[in-house]
Amino acid sequence: MITINKSITPEQLIPKINTLFELSAQKIKAIEKSWDTSKGTPVYTVQGTYTTRGWTEWTQGFQFGSAILQFDATGDEEFLKIGREGTLRYMAPHVSHIGVHDHGFNNISTYGNLHRLMREGRIPENDWEKNFYEMALKISGAIQAARWTELGEKSGYIYSFNGPHSLFSDTIRSLRSLIVAHQLNHVLMGEKDSKISPLYRSFVHADTTAQYNVYYGDGRDAYDIRGRVVHESIFNVNDGSYRCPSTQQGYSPFTTWTRGLSWIVCGYAEQLEFLATLSDEEFQGYDDKQKIIERYEKAAEATADFHIEYSPTDGIPYWDTGAPGLAHLEDYLNKPADPYNKYEPVDSSAAMITAQGLIRLGNYFSRKKKADKAQKYMQAGLTIANHVFDKPYISADSKHQGLILHSVYHRPNGWDYIPPGKKVPSGESTMWGDYHARELALLILRMAENKPYYTFFIT
Repeated sequence: MITINKSITPEQLIPKINTLFELSAQKIKAIEKSWDTSKGTPVYTVQGTYTTRGWTEWTQGFQFGSAILQFDATGDEEFLKIGREGTLRYMAPHVSHIGVHDHGFNNISTYGNLHRLMREGRIPENDWEKNFYEMALKISGAIQAARWTELGEKSGYIYSFNGPHSLFSDTIRSLRSLIVAHQLNHVLMGEKDSKISPLYRSFVHADTTAQYNVYYGDGRDAYDIRGRVVHESIFNVNDGSYRCPSTQQGYSPFTTWTRGLSWIVCGYAEQLEFLATLSDEEFQGYDDKQKIIERYEKAAEATADFHIEYSPTDGIPYWDTGAPGLAHLEDYLNKPADPYNKYEPVDSSAAMITAQGLIRLGNYFSRKKKADKAQKYMQAGLTIANHVFDKPYISADSKHQGLILHSVYHRPNGWDYIPPGKKVPSGESTMWGDYHARELALLILRMAENKPYYTFFIT
């Protein structure tokens, strides 16, 4: 269980955040200098050098989005140029990509961040550039909304790259693309010119995910622990019936892959922040606003509590809560995670994604005047950030292109690099891990400096 530091503040993390962005600058430049775009998208490091792994193209937005966040945090226009030009030259295929569920990752991280910076007055506003970003965001949201499996009245989901039968937990955070498209007054046009609301589909997808991918301790099956998350839910597309839990990257359907858990924690926290900005009228035709918020809160709190209870004391989880090698790690939940152990890898990327979700959840409950919940989640998130922004996770080696160490990609497939003489992966970085470290640091930095609160949606 996480040992929550109840006194740590965003201001106290500024020195570590400043160090992080100093190192981040070196890493972004190193990748920009050495990366051969003909190889595809950088995904994870092998012996400190970023390499690719063909599965789906879901990480290029993190590459150029990292440079944009670097500019946001430091004001260094060299990184704005890298992010802007990279977005222009390489991101268009991601906008029109009909084969993935990752639009909120690729396109909000690039076009979305640039559009946000222009709205904030951080970069000069001009109509052509603004319209360019908005068109990309509209199309991205519509294509994401079109990846739809209908289960019946007010039930359905955006299906994963595995096909129409597959609902991934990851996709809750890609709902961002639907929401921004809706905020830009865009709709998906269907057969017979039917107008399909991206916002409506975001509601339906989030509700379906909360119902099937999150457990609440209600006796659903023998492994129903409150807050446990299943990576994938399988449906019979012939009749819309739920069939079983599954996983693509976890140990089993009956354990919790911790990065899948992190997407749920962060995704619902962001959704709650957004829902709070909507008028009651925008929920008409679906459900009462308060009922939807209560369902999202239930999912967010259950999964946040699960992470707090089933993580080591520093909040940095092992890659799966049921990974078999954990049986050899004596009392591992009552001490800090050991990224160099002999049995199972940790996943620092899951820690950073979850930390952001916890902080957002804390801020959300603070605005609702629920002080106990606000303090619990805020301090848990800051506690994790304090550890993950420090040794042995922060990468100070100038020859290592990764920013945050001990992140893993796909343990079951054996894709992650294992150092000589070791039995499990360690010491490497991932593109999403590094991006979310920067995103987490930027969120905390803006809070500490009383700057505009960082959100993906238009405020």
